[in-house]
Amino acid sequence: QVVTLGLKRQLATPAGDNGFVEMVRASGVHLLPNTAGCRTAREAVALAHMARELLGTHWIKLEVIGDEHTLQPDPFELVDAAAQLVRAGFEVLPYCTDDLVTCQRLLDAGCTVLMPWGAPIGSAQGLLNPWALRTLRARLPRAVLIVDAGIGAPSHAARAMELGFDAVLLNSAVAQSPDPVRMARAFALAVQAGRLGWESGLIAPQDMAVASTPVGGRPFEL
Repeated sequence: QVVTLGLKRQLATPAGDNGFVEMVRASGVHLLPNTAGCRTAREAVALAHMARELLGTHWIKLEVIGDEHTLQPDPFELVDAAAQLVRAGFEVLPYCTDDLVTCQRLLDAGCTVLMPWGAPIGSAQGLLNPWALRTLRARLPRAVLIVDAGIGAPSHAARAMELGFDAVLLNSAVAQSPDPVRMARAFALAVQAGRLGWESGLIAPQDMAVASTPVGGRPFEL
C-alpha cells in the first residue's frame, strides 16, 4: 500500500512539525511524495530532489500541470522532467493523460509505472474514455498502470481493475465521503472484485443475444 502526499503542503507547515509524516510512516505504508503545484519541469525536478532529502525516498509521483481549469498534465514538461529524474536515480511515477504516445514517451524516458487519469482531478466522473485505457493496457503489457484522478465511486475502481489496471489512486472519493472509513472499505472490496474479474477472464460483449442454454432439437414443434 502506498500513500502520496504533497510536498509543497508539507513544507508550508511550521518548522519541525512533521507529525503527519511520522503518523503515515508508523502505519507501515510506503510514502510517495508528489510534485503537485508544479508548472514546469524545472520546478518539479527541484521539488523532487527536496523530497528525497527530506523524506528519504527515491520514489516520486511526478505532476506537472499544464492547464489550470482541467488540471491536465503538460506532456512536454512531464516527459522532460521524467527523463531528468530517472537519470538522477528516482523511481518516477508520472501523472499523465490516457494518450498512448505520451505514455510511450514516458516509458522510453525510463518510467516503469504510469498513472493515467480516468477523468480530471476531483471531478468524480469515473472512466471517461474506457477505450483509451483499454488500449494502454493492450499496448503496454509490461508497464504498471494505475488509474489516477477522477474516480468517484467504488464501481469506477472496479471497472478500472476489470480493464487490467494494476491499482487505482484515491483521494476525494474517500476523504470527502460522510463516512470515509466505510467508503474506504467499499473501495477495497471493489478493487478486489475487479481484479478477480480480470484475472478470471471476462466474456466479450456482444451486439446481439447469445443463448446461454443450447437447445438440442425441438421436441414440441408440430
